[in-house]
Amino acid sequence: MGEYHHGLTGSDGFARAEAITNKHAKTFYFASRFLPRDKRHAAYAIYALCRRADDTVDRNPHGPDERALRAIERSINCVYGAGEVTDAVLIAFKQTVDRYHIPRDCFESLLEGMEMDLWKQRYENFEELYDYCYRVAGVVGLIMLRIFGCRGSEAERHAVELGVAMQLTNIIRDVHEDFNRGRIYLPGDEMEQYRVSENHLAAGTLDEPFKALLRFQISRARNYYDSAARGIGLVDNFRCRLVVSMMKELYAGILAAVEMNNYDVFNRRAHVSASGKVVRALACVLKGEYW
Repeated sequence: MGEYHHGLTGSDGFARAEAITNKHAKTFYFASRFLPRDKRHAAYAIYALCRRADDTVDRNPHGPDERALRAIERSINCVYGAGEVTDAVLIAFKQTVDRYHIPRDCFESLLEGMEMDLWKQRYENFEELYDYCYRVAGVVGLIMLRIFGCRGSEAERHAVELGVAMQLTNIIRDVHEDFNRGRIYLPGDEMEQYRVSENHLAAGTLDEPFKALLRFQISRARNYYDSAARGIGLVDNFRCRLVVSMMKELYAGILAAVEMNNYDVFNRRAHVSASGKVVRALACVLKGEYW
């Protein structure tokens, strides 16, 4: 296994990972405060690594950077293989994957999904899109399940469903932003079925065909959330169950916001307000369904 660089500690890395999560993942950071301390820090370490990988593809001002993605891949190789780990966040990441026995192939799948964004800009059908969603989000559900702990293999299927539901939510919310990056994640055959062309997206045409297409996408995402909910009770720790329930409700709230915005994803970015997050979180606590 990789060795640690002298002078850096996991504590340094976990603190940096928390700062990254607080800055870039407001919804998750809000819910994560209910996690036990060790699991909370582990979740931050995973997020920070995923964020670094995602930044190489989506947030590089010069466009997707394959070399930067390869550098992330080499860092993971160091964590799981021979080599010195010289970065504080990576030390925290290594301590996390060691402690919770997170398989390397999860991160290989994640990187494969992110690499798809380097060369694939269109998806012909939902089968293709599901493969992408599984790699970039479903496996994150499997990773978090390792940290949270679970009873039975059925929990893995539901963890993947929650990850896919959240990724579908991102796709619905970010139609305009993704199009400006040259990508369309809405399945091509479904766009054709609802008579929505790429010109709709280019012009920001908010007509009935486009709204009908989004209603269909929202319905599918909600079906995944509903199925994923059946696995929450399989998570071991009650505080972890609460956080999973919160994440489901908070992220599903984005779909409701899209509807409240009359499906206008071109001019308004759907989100759940700070007060809305508190209300949804309190509802999870008071309902106590998964405690």
